[in-house]
Amino acid sequence: MEFDPSTLNRSLPLRDQIYQMIRTMIVGGKLKPGEPINEIAIAEALGVSRTPVREAVKRISDEGMVKILAQTGTYVAPISRKDLEEAYVIRRALEMESARHAAANFTPATAELLEDNIAAHRLAISRGRYANAIQLDDVFHRTIAEISGFPSIWRAVDISKAQMDRGRYLAIPRPGYGAQTIEQHEAILEALSRNDAEGAARAMESHLNTSLLNTLEVAGDLTD
Repeated sequence: MEFDPSTLNRSLPLRDQIYQMIRTMIVGGKLKPGEPINEIAIAEALGVSRTPVREAVKRISDEGMVKILAQTGTYVAPISRKDLEEAYVIRRALEMESARHAAANFTPATAELLEDNIAAHRLAISRGRYANAIQLDDVFHRTIAEISGFPSIWRAVDISKAQMDRGRYLAIPRPGYGAQTIEQHEAILEALSRNDAEGAARAMESHLNTSLLNTLEVAGDLTD
């Protein structure tokens, strides 16, 4: 594990920054299932007390990405198939509704936002910038929630998808997976542009179902 103390802003809450740092390493696969998380070593590397590290790790544990075992230690949790499926059930229900409402509010200006996103996403995939591609994927879905008039939908999705994000990092480098995502985003955009609420919801459902199947296929050997 590499923890750079220069990335910390000492005027902001340390626990939040350390949480984001460790979470990013787990989601991106730099910390793999079963690897130990040494809170004392992290605190020493960052030049902080153990308290904000312990608080950050507890928060990640609450998301199911870390297992804290008494008398044994703290380890990166395996990718849970049950958690993956649960996250997609939540996400599918919320985002289908998001798409329905967004269709009613869709305008040429909002279409341009998603068109620009898709173009940037396609470029990121073509250059192998997979972390950037996943960020752009999230922006696409968050933008639809904002257009729907219910931005809290995305906040609820974001909280529930920790395990799902781990699977996405495994899936996206596979040949064809990124292109498939872009094609499905275009189908969602097309339905939204027609102000077709049910068509947009069905396109969103198809997209998220495909994403779940791809993630389960790739993460199969790592799920508990």
